[in-house]
Amino acid sequence: MKKTPLRIEGINDNIYAGFGTRLASLLLDAIILSPLIFIILFINSFSLDMFFYTIVPNLLFNLWYNIYLPKQYGGTPGKLIMGMQILKLNGQYITFKEAFLRHLLTLMLTAFSVTLMINSILKADEVTFENLSWIKQSQYLMSLSPVLFTIYSWVSNAWTWSELIVLLTNPRKRALHDYVAGTVIVKKDYVERIQQEMASENLL
Repeated sequence: MKKTPLRIEGINDNIYAGFGTRLASLLLDAIILSPLIFIILFINSFSLDMFFYTIVPNLLFNLWYNIYLPKQYGGTPGKLIMGMQILKLNGQYITFKEAFLRHLLTLMLTAFSVTLMINSILKADEVTFENLSWIKQSQYLMSLSPVLFTIYSWVSNAWTWSELIVLLTNPRKRALHDYVAGTVIVKKDYVERIQQEMASENLL
């Protein structure tokens, strides 16, 4: 399969989004999502049962933000603000398949954490929970399944570090989830040139 070029004649800049730009996009996404996160934490703090009412809306929003938006617009809001575009490795725009595969491992970790939280909620004492602050509530729930939450933390950290190491050690700046999905992240200004380059190669 044809792969996006490592460089394009006449462009001295790196056409791929590097670590700094991608980190900035993650921070922007975190800022954009923070109001929703605080609202969910606030709702969940009222009682243990409220967590069950927020699971599905939270999951649907997560899928919309991390799968629908990248497929429809080429990236999450943070990536778009930073001038990035997700493409297939052949230079074409991604479909739902690539958008889903990019998010698959994160989605699995999310499902794991939700399962752990439900397990802790079923063990928790409601009076104790309601008398704690937001932060203490989370700490209390985690203390009810310490081994499982430790395993989750190890797996999550291993995934994060693997992503970083892979991104920093290949010329197209692909993270591990890019390899899973067959994608690259390029600077949006060069998308047209990349696709022209790919088209010209196919004509040779």
